[in-house]
Amino acid sequence: MKNTNILYKAVFPGKYIQGEGALEQLPDYINYFGKKGLILTSRSVQEKILPNYVGDYNPDSIIIESFGGECCENEIDRLSRIINQKRVDVLIGMGGGKVIDTVKIAADRTAIPVIIVPTIASTDAPCSGCAVLYTEDHIFVSVHYQKMNPQVVLVDTTVIANAPIRFLIAGMGDALATWFEARACARTESQNECGGYSTLTGLSLARLCYDTLMADGVTAKFDCERHTITPALNHIIEANILLSGIGFESSGLAAAHSIHNGLTALEDTHHFYHGEKVAFGVLAGLHLTNASPLEIEEVYSFCEKIGLPTTLADIGVKKINRDKLLRVAQKSCASTEAIRHEPVAITPEKVLEALLAANSMGNARKNDPKNG
Repeated sequence: MKNTNILYKAVFPGKYIQGEGALEQLPDYINYFGKKGLILTSRSVQEKILPNYVGDYNPDSIIIESFGGECCENEIDRLSRIINQKRVDVLIGMGGGKVIDTVKIAADRTAIPVIIVPTIASTDAPCSGCAVLYTEDHIFVSVHYQKMNPQVVLVDTTVIANAPIRFLIAGMGDALATWFEARACARTESQNECGGYSTLTGLSLARLCYDTLMADGVTAKFDCERHTITPALNHIIEANILLSGIGFESSGLAAAHSIHNGLTALEDTHHFYHGEKVAFGVLAGLHLTNASPLEIEEVYSFCEKIGLPTTLADIGVKKINRDKLLRVAQKSCASTEAIRHEPVAITPEKVLEALLAANSMGNARKNDPKNG
């Protein structure tokens, strides 16, 4: 008989390790799970990070494979074949969100453990047990759910502090959505991303994520620009990766990520990062749900201070075309989208108006001398 009881669920990575020099522990963690590991990463990481932070490694026990560039079915199939052919025991994803999502899906399909090593703090993908699939042309397809969350998430703050600042800012854009989407799911009693309802833990971590951004985001940006590891930068790295990762998955998604998914329908946005588009989705979501003026002011002000998008032009949409934006709104409102977790009636026309309202306010604030 099917269980009809309400189940509260929260999910976490097996281990989360964050600190300077943490990457030096990678060979030890690989050995915990088997004799042969495969690292999927970009060529730039192979050249700049692996030699400097991991040091010498045995090529018989650690295989390095270059990432194909997109988390799509062809890349996952290619990686899965290599795992089976070379009898890999543990898969390691080293890089940004697309590398991380690719290895999570491939490890799930081949039933081996996965270790995540983010080299940038640009998304909350490292800790989660779900991943986003795209076409080879970078258009959103679907969310793929794994049986388990990553076994280990290894975050070297030295590596992240030396990455371009735009990545950290984009990560704050992704993390910015966590509380607003968690709150929407709580208000409408909507399910979270692990098939249950939010626990107090999940909801509290989502709120802590937002409070941490407001408290330390601006300082962390300046510290990271100087490649200086400070308490504020440590807090924001944790917010971007751990708090946002647990918060969104254990409390749920809503308008911001659905609007992000809709924006991927426009080629103009393809050169912008996930978190940058999510940040604009947060602003549009606030207009969609008639948030308080004080809350809207706080979020716009935060985005302006750290350099997150507040207009459509900031994410590549230079000319306003209602027909094109209606396509975005329609994709945002697809039957599988979490925008329906919001506590208001949702239609493509309302989402379109919210996109235009968010853009108009962003432009007005840019032209206001008080915000200069």
